[in-house]
Amino acid sequence: PVSTFSNLMTEGTQLCRLGEYDKALICYNNALQLREGDRDCLAARSNCYLKLGDTENALKDAEASLQNDKTFFKGLYQKAEALYTMCDFEFALVHYHRGHRLRPDQEKFKLGIEKCQEAIVNCVGSPSSVKLEIKKDVNFISRQAEVQKANEKLSIKLTKAQKRAKKQKPVRNPKIERQLLGDLYDDRLYLEELLKDKDLMESSTKKGTTVGDLVSSGISYLEKRREFWQQQEPIYARVRERRLRQQRWIREKKLKPSEVGRYITKSMEDIDMLLTGEDPEESCKKAKRLLRTIQEWSDEDVPNKNELIGNLHSCIGNAQLEMGQVEAALKSHRTDLEVARQNNLPDAVSRALENIGRVHARTGKFQKAIDAWEEKIPLAKSSLEKTWLFHEIGQCYLELNRAEEARYCGQKSLQTADEEGNVKWQYRAIVLVAQAEVKLKNYWSAIINFEKALEKAKFLHNDAARAAIIAALDDVSRSFVKGLNKTD
Repeated sequence: PVSTFSNLMTEGTQLCRLGEYDKALICYNNALQLREGDRDCLAARSNCYLKLGDTENALKDAEASLQNDKTFFKGLYQKAEALYTMCDFEFALVHYHRGHRLRPDQEKFKLGIEKCQEAIVNCVGSPSSVKLEIKKDVNFISRQAEVQKANEKLSIKLTKAQKRAKKQKPVRNPKIERQLLGDLYDDRLYLEELLKDKDLMESSTKKGTTVGDLVSSGISYLEKRREFWQQQEPIYARVRERRLRQQRWIREKKLKPSEVGRYITKSMEDIDMLLTGEDPEESCKKAKRLLRTIQEWSDEDVPNKNELIGNLHSCIGNAQLEMGQVEAALKSHRTDLEVARQNNLPDAVSRALENIGRVHARTGKFQKAIDAWEEKIPLAKSSLEKTWLFHEIGQCYLELNRAEEARYCGQKSLQTADEEGNVKWQYRAIVLVAQAEVKLKNYWSAIINFEKALEKAKFLHNDAARAAIIAALDDVSRSFVKGLNKTD
């Protein structure tokens, strides 16, 4: 099928989130063919290039996204990130500041400013401030000369600091290098071992390049990466970063009650939207993050704290079930039930029992599903809810070949559906009764009920249902005729 621009963008974003940047790049390229010069797509592709290590194309796309609007904050951020990755810290800092002025609400610009400042200080050092003592009787020219002299001293200091930074040999502490290089540290050790094999190093490839040159260029690349990562995030800076995160966390905990309410409401809406939008994994992650946050807050900050905790366990369980994590889903829903019972929350108890029954039914444990749903029946608030419950319990009895109980539940479901006047559920309940009658070999009764169901299907204009009912009627009619022949 022909993909639309929005579909390609969504698919590219999802692939980036999964770390499949090569595939995401193809999506963004195709999207730009449909909508050339789209700034959001250019910014997204710039980020993709950056993840792939192609800083030049990342910078080109970022600049292209800013061509018509210099205040486009996504483009500013991507340009700053590209410049930062290219070790052009000063220009990156300028763009982080521009973005921060435009969008002070975006935390990523603040973090960009901080990491640029740290990288610059780590490269050239932090010069001590120059204090000028100006006496009242010094004329303007002498003051000007004094300032110029101080500036010269400052520039000399900076130059010396830069030279010292260049002359400094990289630290070869294995622990620090392993921290900086990560998985690449073992690759570097392997390349260094290869250098000891002189015969191998002197051999050449088909293109005429010696193996020694290739190995040396690989080590050189890893060395540059190590230096960059040391500038980007020095070991000492990581402790500071954790401290800053804790400080931000403390500030977040001191939100006003109205802000807390808005934050929780917005987060719950996002969790629900992600689940209904077929992204259960992200929904589950967001729900778990919100759960940890709420558990840290006091009852004064969140008056309905226990209710929210149970609700979040329910959301997590639903997402886990969609991802096929059945045992984890059952555990989450049982936690929801436990919290609801401890805090006397009947609506939450009803919700948890419904979800537990749903998990058991999904895994074929029909008796356990029946037990959970039967416990929920007294808590049901509407006839429609009871209609659904009786129907699902009846289906489980049918799966267990307990046709009489299934027929009884179908009749109860039909009764409550009649009270609501809901034709859709009337149709489903009648079909359930008919199926139970077939199991009991009451073929004539089954035919009558299937004909009633056929009328409901016609009223609903459901062609697929009509076809299924007609096929079922044919099967039952043949069985009915065979029964009559045997009697004769």
